[in-house]
Amino acid sequence: MESYVYILECADGTLYTGYTVDLARRLRTHNAGRGAKYTRSRLPVRLVYSERCASKREAMGRECAIKRLTRAEKLALVRGDK
Repeated sequence: MESYVYILECADGTLYTGYTVDLARRLRTHNAGRGAKYTRSRLPVRLVYSERCASKREAMGRECAIKRLTRAEKLALVRGDK
């Protein structure tokens, strides 16, 4: 099943990384305050990056890899820098 890894920018400027099978629904869930505990107190959130993955397993692996990046590296990914 096709999945996505994504990065949200929270209202306080922090970044949150997650994965989902439905980006639009997940963004609505976050902004409704029913998403991750981290984002609930940092609303609203804005989708700044997404990447399509072939499977949930691939998306979870990519999420872990992105979470290990520094903030500067995540911002470069968002900007599309090589």
